[in-house]
Parts: sequence; structure tokens; C-alpha cells
Amino acid sequence: MPVHTKLDHHNRLTADRLFRHPTSHNIQWHDVLSLLEAIGDGRETTHGSYEITVDGEVGYVAGPIGRDLSDRNISDVRRILKQAGLAPEKVAKALAEETTAD
Repeated sequence: MPVHTKLDHHNRLTADRLFRHPTSHNIQWHDVLSLLEAIGDGRETTHGSYEITVDGEVGYVAGPIGRDLSDRNISDVRRILKQAGLAPEKVAKALAEETTAD
């Protein structure tokens, strides 16, 4: 099953904001954690970073300072999402299908 079909509306919106250019600078960490946990198994490490395992692949994101993500955090999350098969086009298509279904 494609990863994007497992995401709820809120997680799809978060993924869309992560992939958007120019980068949004008010993406909150708790929203990203919800998205990461929807696509894989995650846990906080002893050093404050977050480890996410998707289909046997392990990725790491440093915990943000404050509640919003830095450009580096966003870059790391984008890499993990792309490795999980969640591309910007797929997210945009899923959101478009949601709006036309209403």
C-alpha cells in the first residue's frame, strides 16, 4: 500500500507544507512527529534527536530548538519522506483528490 494512502488529512497537509517552496518556517515539531509516526516506527534518542525506521531504513532528525523546525530539520525530514516513497507530487495529488471528493 502506498505510504500516502496511510496518512490522514492532517498528515497530508504537514507533508505538503514540508515540500513547499519557498520553505514554510512555522512547521511545528509535533505535526512532523505525527507524520513520521504515521509512515514508520519512531523513537526519541538519548541525544534529543528522533530516529525513524521505514521499511528497514533508519533515518534521523535532530530535535528542533523550540517548537518550529529549522531549514536543516526540514531537509532531513524531506529526505526521510522521499526514501519512504512520499514524493511532493503524490502528496499534492492526494490533497487534490480529497478536495474534489467533498
